[in-house]
Amino acid sequence: MSLFELVLLLLVIAVGWQFWRVRAISEKATEYLHHYCKKQGLQLISVSRRKTRINSYRGKLDWYTEFNFEFSGNGEDAYQGVLTMRGLYVSETSLPPYRV
Repeated sequence: MSLFELVLLLLVIAVGWQFWRVRAISEKATEYLHHYCKKQGLQLISVSRRKTRINSYRGKLDWYTEFNFEFSGNGEDAYQGVLTMRGLYVSETSLPPYRV
């Protein structure tokens, strides 16, 4: 195995590992939002990832991710909120004023 092949193999492993890391973050966000909306008495409609980038947080590199999510307070209207995560941890959940 040459040095080029070794570097290529390590690169493929790193890209695959990061792909699974981003998937885990998305699953954690969806799980958190289901729990959050249930606790607040809201109906979760959809979740989508808006922004993903590598950022330094507390001295280590990790993913900074923003999610848009749609929810309803009364079952008729839809509102859009934003969930911010750093790695697998929720930083902020912001909701606009909504009708109950």
